[in-house]
Amino acid sequence: MADRVLVTGISGFVGGHVALQLLQQGYLVRGSVRNLARAERVKATLAAHGGDISRLEIVTLDLLDDAGWDEAVSGVRYLQHVASPLVIEQPRDRNELIRPAVEGTRRALTAAFRAGIERIVLTSSIAAIVYGHADYSKPFTTEDWTNPESPATGAYPESKLRAEREAWAIADAFGARDRLAVINPAAILGPLLDDDPGTSGALLLRLLNGSVPAAPRLAFSLVDVRDVAAAQLAAMTAPEAAGRRHILSEREMSVLELAAALRAGFPSLAHRLPRFELPDSLVRLVALFHPQLRHNTGELGRIRRVDGSTGRALLDRPLIPAAEAALAMAQSLIHQGLVR
Repeated sequence: MADRVLVTGISGFVGGHVALQLLQQGYLVRGSVRNLARAERVKATLAAHGGDISRLEIVTLDLLDDAGWDEAVSGVRYLQHVASPLVIEQPRDRNELIRPAVEGTRRALTAAFRAGIERIVLTSSIAAIVYGHADYSKPFTTEDWTNPESPATGAYPESKLRAEREAWAIADAFGARDRLAVINPAAILGPLLDDDPGTSGALLLRLLNGSVPAAPRLAFSLVDVRDVAAAQLAAMTAPEAAGRRHILSEREMSVLELAAALRAGFPSLAHRLPRFELPDSLVRLVALFHPQLRHNTGELGRIRRVDGSTGRALLDRPLIPAAEAALAMAQSLIHQGLVR
């Protein structure tokens, strides 16, 4: 009998890829959505990419509701807790992100530990590691934590920080730290499974649609979603993954470098892509009228480097190059008719 895995947030970008790789490797998958109306769309999407949906069942779970969690973990050997709120713009109320992230983690892990689930893999983020620090001269490691007291720490990093800390606290309360593994991916690119660009595709879509005539001096650590999903699966069974965090990042790229990679991959769109960077002072001026940009002006010129050795060791192979991940996502956006 194949092992059953509960994947929370199966309709999301990462959750979908995790479920697809699980199905391709012969697991039984129980995926959670907040609204059962999305179930058929999830099944059709996974089937279109080669997933055996005869091995898939969909259940409804809400990060802010106790209903259904004990039933969802029944008969499950492994939990992939991927679900977490993610938005493009900073919410007015930070708790719009923090509360569901923390409470959802609490509900999922408490139910899983009570049920005796063998291994829980939590999708966290390098956002729980790299924000609010005074010194950015050295790469951040799994020993580092984001500073929630810093004014530079936005709602999303704080939500990932507090959710991950909640996970470790629950594991310790159950005396089961060795049954939890955490994946801390960088910003995630790679092929979409459906026509929802999500937050991950928003920047590339703006670049490809010509909405960014000149690039702000922003840089991101990047990783391909296929590597994130592979690491999530590896962490489920690898003994060395137990009780540890695992950073996944292939490299850092600036917005201008991303534009150059896209220009080389899609010459017909080259005229839409920025060829130079804006002065920081001009970006700050424009940001006065654009809330999304305003919340990122503190990142101008700053490169947050991370030590991704733990993630590479977990996969035991080179990661997909960040430029290749960007091209794969761009190709998906074009294929889905989102680039106009």
